[in-house]
Amino acid sequence: MKQLKYLFFPVLMMAFATLSSCENIKNSKYITIGMVDGWAEDVAMTHVAKAILDQQGYHVIIQKASTDMILASMNNEDTDLFMGVWLPYTHAKKLAKFPGLTHLGTNYDNGRIGLVVPEYVPVNSIEELNQHKDQFSHRIIGIEKGAGLTTGTDKAIIDYKLDYQQINSSTIAMITELQNAIQRKQWIVVTGWQPHWMFGKMKLKFLDDPKKIFGEAEQIKTYSRKSFGKDHPELAKFFSKIHFDDTNMADLLVQMEQSKNKEATAKKWVEEHSELVQSWLNKN
Repeated sequence: MKQLKYLFFPVLMMAFATLSSCENIKNSKYITIGMVDGWAEDVAMTHVAKAILDQQGYHVIIQKASTDMILASMNNEDTDLFMGVWLPYTHAKKLAKFPGLTHLGTNYDNGRIGLVVPEYVPVNSIEELNQHKDQFSHRIIGIEKGAGLTTGTDKAIIDYKLDYQQINSSTIAMITELQNAIQRKQWIVVTGWQPHWMFGKMKLKFLDDPKKIFGEAEQIKTYSRKSFGKDHPELAKFFSKIHFDDTNMADLLVQMEQSKNKEATAKKWVEEHSELVQSWLNKN
């Protein structure tokens, strides 16, 4: 029995040390932000937040993953934040699986998703697509499987009875195919969203969606793990204040798209918008 006592005590101490270490990490200057690589607005906002927090003495780790993986990781208390939640439509079902996550703030108010064509294409509504299916080669060029926009497009194909197939690969592949089609003045329909730098670089238009399959105006929000506000009340307040209007979001996205060094560009953007950034950091 005495030997068991001597064995139990160090094991217990190790357990307490491990728990204490985990608690210290959560209350430390290390912050983890989930990011979907390829989502222009999420990449831009995440790097801006990192640039600001780096200046405040935090060590920000960006974790690249899919939306589902990021939400699940936050639910497990492994990832602190995600700045790319689109509501009330795109990510509603995904978010509903994790009711314990905490809404911190709205980063952008005028988001939109749907089907997009070049301006020179004389089609204005999803309802018209079947009339021109041969010109579009019966294809809708999509992004990653599992994305809310991909699911919405599958539903649109069914509800509008479209004789089309959604072709999925990646956001980068979709944009490349769109750019190539525009150079040749070819007809193409893609899945798209705003804010995105491609609307500043190319003349595009959303197709009308009378059935509202893709919803209407979307907001982009920041969510955190359940105990983040308790562990970091000052940061919860900071993220609740981050907000981009149409002008500064467009400016940020264009700068980031042209950049080969996202961190350096984000740092430069933060310096150029010091008054806006200071309003986010204001503790009042």
